[in-house]
Amino acid sequence: MYRKYIKRILDLMLALLALVILSPVMLVVAILVRIKLGSPVIFKQQRPGLNEEIFTMYKFRTMIDKKDKFGELLADSERLIPFGKWLRSTSLDELPELWNIFKGDMSIVGPRPQLIKDMVFMTFEQRQRHSVLPGLTGLAQVNGRNNVTWERKINFDLEYIKNITFLRDAKIIVSTITKVFMKKDISTEGMDTAEDFGEYLLRENKITEEQYCATMKLVKNL
Repeated sequence: MYRKYIKRILDLMLALLALVILSPVMLVVAILVRIKLGSPVIFKQQRPGLNEEIFTMYKFRTMIDKKDKFGELLADSERLIPFGKWLRSTSLDELPELWNIFKGDMSIVGPRPQLIKDMVFMTFEQRQRHSVLPGLTGLAQVNGRNNVTWERKINFDLEYIKNITFLRDAKIIVSTITKVFMKKDISTEGMDTAEDFGEYLLRENKITEEQYCATMKLVKNL
């Protein structure tokens, strides 16, 4: 009953309430992003959602568009300025996702929507994490977030979808709020931004470079 009906109703009500209450905060953040990082203020990215249907996820921009002499964007670490790092550490960059929740693209609690190119590297079993709406936060986020291995993150997602209850969601929300204030596990240790799944598998020698390149070609068809 909760999983099929009540969860979506609560998502809708809480997302609407949060959008109203946090609108002044979002306005201030939007102005600061425009001043410090430029436009567009909102960063849009395609992510796999429920049943792997692709949707547009919204976040506040955290990087500048700095390019090399060939016109290519520089590495994330070079484009992520201190203000952008602060936005990420406070999770304020995630606030526009409340609109995704209100629209029905996401839930408050669920597996985090990963990149499309992360999805193509997952096994059939791992891709079962897409059998529910992705979330603003989830079981993996309160158990290490970006500071645990990809396998552990996905295992937490799979564990969550097997037992979705109101009490569990409430505990995850409370734990998330605590971790946000403590600014814990924002990024992988030793890295400014989270590592893509394919890059992780390649670095750990779990796939070959040929397998990596072949799989990346699939992304262009999605």
